[in-house]
Amino acid sequence: MKVKNNYKECITNFACSIEKYFGLTPKHNTLPYIDELLEEKKPENVVVILFDGLGSKILDRTLPKDSFLRKHKKKEITTVFPATTTAATSSMITGLNPIEHGYLGWNVYIKPIDKTITLYRKTQKGKDEEDEDFLNIKDKYYNLKTIAEQIEENNLGKGIELYTFQKEIYYDLDDMLEKITNYTKTDGKKYIYAYDNEPDHTMHRFGPDSPEAKEQIEIRNKKVEEFTNNLENTIIFIVADHGHIKIDNIFLMDYPDIVETLSKTTSLEQRAISFHIKDGKKDEFVKLFKKYFGKYFNLYTKEDVIESNLFGDGTPHPLFKDALGDFIAIAEDENKTLLMSDDDILVSQHAGYSADEIYIPLIIIDKTN
Repeated sequence: MKVKNNYKECITNFACSIEKYFGLTPKHNTLPYIDELLEEKKPENVVVILFDGLGSKILDRTLPKDSFLRKHKKKEITTVFPATTTAATSSMITGLNPIEHGYLGWNVYIKPIDKTITLYRKTQKGKDEEDEDFLNIKDKYYNLKTIAEQIEENNLGKGIELYTFQKEIYYDLDDMLEKITNYTKTDGKKYIYAYDNEPDHTMHRFGPDSPEAKEQIEIRNKKVEEFTNNLENTIIFIVADHGHIKIDNIFLMDYPDIVETLSKTTSLEQRAISFHIKDGKKDEFVKLFKKYFGKYFNLYTKEDVIESNLFGDGTPHPLFKDALGDFIAIAEDENKTLLMSDDDILVSQHAGYSADEIYIPLIIIDKTN
């Protein structure tokens, strides 16, 4: 299979350049042009803002060439596989590939408890309450050490992480930008990472090219420009975790013969779907899948996926192989998803292999002069 993610120039490698600048030891190659910029300018403040869902192709379609964000876009790079928040933001905050950190998708099958878990919610797929079995094993298997935490622990500077749901909390975009500004005015070398769930949240509801999504992007373009005018001795990087594509949902429950071959619910993502198959049913599953969905999805065996390094290189997470299931189906340019009854129904999605989903912008604003 062809791997479209460039694991020599993806969001992981960008994160590794941040690690290198702060004196940590990256596990993957860094980006030379980022290393050279940081070494030349030696900023006291390194700020990374991740706008969820703001893919490079979407950015270019939405904003004019002379807009602030597009003027400062150095280039586009790829995200990791799959092109989804769980995998990509975990790579951004750790400098690890998905094969290493294990956050492979929104829903991941976890063999020790024999459940499919929505990792960021700590719930069993399709349920609302936190899963006790997962909570009991979470620290053993999913206890990531972030770059910011490592900077702090090794006394290499100040490591700050801003979210709306954990770590240091901010309440809206203005509050996030104000907090970043205030941190840059304090003494010492600092790494400031801020995650914003827009425009992803809006795109899921209305589509990537909707007026609602355009408004969210235009607001961020305007407010980031205003925010950077007040900074000194700072380099700001703006990235995304993935892009988006408006989709046509296919419900697997409408195909009972396919569902009959499955031993568990589907996992990973709706455009990068992992299937666990009953014993003796693999040939039947493949035949039926190609019959119904072959023109929309490419189907790969677990062995294909492992051999290709689809999830990047590195030491595999202990639960990696079992989480893959028996087959993974990937949507490329077709705008289809595959849903089970316990999946969320959305207007727009990601995690497939279209250019709109996998390419992300690398935006650089230099405020060191």
